[in-house]
Amino acid sequence: MIQGGDPTQTGTGGPGYFVDEPPPQDLDYTRGVVAMAKSPVEPPGRSGSQFFVVTAADAGLTPDYALVGKVTSGLEVVRRIEQLGTAGGQPTAPVVIQRTRLELG
Repeated sequence: MIQGGDPTQTGTGGPGYFVDEPPPQDLDYTRGVVAMAKSPVEPPGRSGSQFFVVTAADAGLTPDYALVGKVTSGLEVVRRIEQLGTAGGQPTAPVVIQRTRLELG
């Protein structure tokens, strides 16, 4: 999986606020799902600025992370970003999202 949205670039930073959006209990975190990241001590659905995109067929996570949506086009870009990851989790080059489109379905 790839993760972003940390304003401090340390992996632990947040925006200084949070929202609670309970995830669907039948949610599976499969390839292309975009959800909000949270720390293990936070309740299910709590989020701030960090998010993740699942790159595996199934991440095997429990339904604790608020659902944002699913990548419906551009999965090849997600795969290219994933290739920048290192064993330590940091990308080998900066990744900046310049544009995204959200459609309500």
